[in-house]
Amino acid sequence: MLDTEKKILKVAKDVDIFLKKFLKRKTQKSKLYEAIKYGLFSGGKKFRSYLIVNTGNIFNLNYRDLITVAAAVECMHSYSLIHDDLPSMDNDDFRRGKPSVHKAFGESTAILAGNSLLTLAFEILTSDNMKSRSKSKSDLVYALASASGYTGIAGGQFLDLRFEKMKVKKDLIINMQNKKTGELISFCSESAAILSGKEKERSFLKKIGLDIGLLFQVTDDLLDIFGDSKKIGKPTRRDNQKGKATIIRNLGVNKTIEFSYELADGISERLKNRYGTRADSLIDSVYFLLRRDH
Repeated sequence: MLDTEKKILKVAKDVDIFLKKFLKRKTQKSKLYEAIKYGLFSGGKKFRSYLIVNTGNIFNLNYRDLITVAAAVECMHSYSLIHDDLPSMDNDDFRRGKPSVHKAFGESTAILAGNSLLTLAFEILTSDNMKSRSKSKSDLVYALASASGYTGIAGGQFLDLRFEKMKVKKDLIINMQNKKTGELISFCSESAAILSGKEKERSFLKKIGLDIGLLFQVTDDLLDIFGDSKKIGKPTRRDNQKGKATIIRNLGVNKTIEFSYELADGISERLKNRYGTRADSLIDSVYFLLRRDH
């Protein structure tokens, strides 16, 4: 696990270096700019970036291109977290061990910071940093837009809020979590097929990404029950207080743990069957989710 964490930290560091250089080109000293940096460089693991690199390794893709895509994804992810924490959404005052952006800079500035990061993701994908073919760039933009809008992150957040304090069937919870968490993670795995020009692999890797996203969300929900709030960086046991619709509320804790292991084993088997040892690092990423404590 320590070896995996070191690799994750290396990717996270390289993504941060890229983002700091990219932002430096257009630095404007303002409260909004400070809020953007505060939300973007908040010390998260950047598991999504690590997933992009490991999926890209299957096709021997250029590391710099993978880091560029990862930087766009981290902007998109940071935007979603800033908006999720808002009083009108999940109303969370802490994120990764420090005050949420709206608590540190005010609600209106947090909204604008999130909006800015959303658009910054597409600036990165269409910039000269991406050396890919025009079609690959276009496909990346389209796929990321689909993953972030009403069919993805935004749609998932809408359902998450709508389902609070309701008894919800398992398939509806999975659909909600696929949108809120899975679609962006599925973009992470699909992006490798887009960059490599392997159209036939896109559908397979997108489905793999959705399942990894579901596993990520399930383990996140388990951490809300069993995790240490100091390690996680925000108060735990909030899902139950808010009446969130989760797999745990539907299946119970023990069956949810079983479900997570079955999900991980299924993902691993499909990757081994298709890519053999080339998928080893990606499979390790999957099992890392079962082992993580924050």
